[in-house]
Amino acid sequence: MSPDVMIQLEGLTIRYGNFHAVNNLDLNLYRGELFGLLGPNGAGKSSTVRVLIGQRKPSSGRAYVAGFDVQRQWSDVKPLFGYVPDRDNHFDEFTGRRNLMLFAGLYNVPEDRVDEVLKQVELSESANVVVRGYSLGMRKKLLLARALLHQPPVLYLDEPTANLDVHSAAIVHRILREHVRMGGTALLTTHNMQEVEAICDRVGILCAGKLVALDTPLALRQRHTERVVDTILAGGERRVFNLDLDSDRAILAENLKLGRVGALHTREFDFHSTFLKLTGTAFE
Repeated sequence: MSPDVMIQLEGLTIRYGNFHAVNNLDLNLYRGELFGLLGPNGAGKSSTVRVLIGQRKPSSGRAYVAGFDVQRQWSDVKPLFGYVPDRDNHFDEFTGRRNLMLFAGLYNVPEDRVDEVLKQVELSESANVVVRGYSLGMRKKLLLARALLHQPPVLYLDEPTANLDVHSAAIVHRILREHVRMGGTALLTTHNMQEVEAICDRVGILCAGKLVALDTPLALRQRHTERVVDTILAGGERRVFNLDLDSDRAILAENLKLGRVGALHTREFDFHSTFLKLTGTAFE
């Protein structure tokens, strides 16, 4: 395994009876990479993450983190990651700080680290408030603070910005980008297409347990954006020009030169349409 590979999946297969949730998945995630795993409900995203966090044994294949086999070397793998689930599991009767102190004890993390992560996610002023009184967004940020406590090189995040306002989502994005800038690796699942384009280095799209696309958001945009210009010509005539055709480009250029174009716009990349084209399934 290359030293740059932080997470490696080899032929990962997960079956529930006769149903293949994940089907022979090969995938490498690298140090210093923020990776977005996308797919419709039932595509295999959650099952893949469950294997990585030790909640599910694969039916076949292997998963490695930093060269350690997740199944055979769990004691070496466990300290290497922090996990932000899609649903919180806080102790509601405790304050935010006390919740973190419990986990700090498990990881032998000093108390001042608790204050650091509370500040990082902008919960310092609410640290001594009972979690039962937290908003959904505050509860989500407390999950992230908990995952960051022991400064793990790997972060797994399931819908990390769900229920967050724009400012709080920006905080999460900044933390994740800083994490990978320092050489860490982050794997997130999300339904937010703008989020994928804004912060992910690469994107993997799963459908029916198989990887149907793997590339950077920019490469996906370039590959799947329609090279078409919609125009309104003088007199109100509407024309569509395909920029991949020499004849259309020449006609459009001539109309522009003669001032015959009243308005024009290119067709924007639509991640939802791209997803539908790749998988045959609407993104839910």
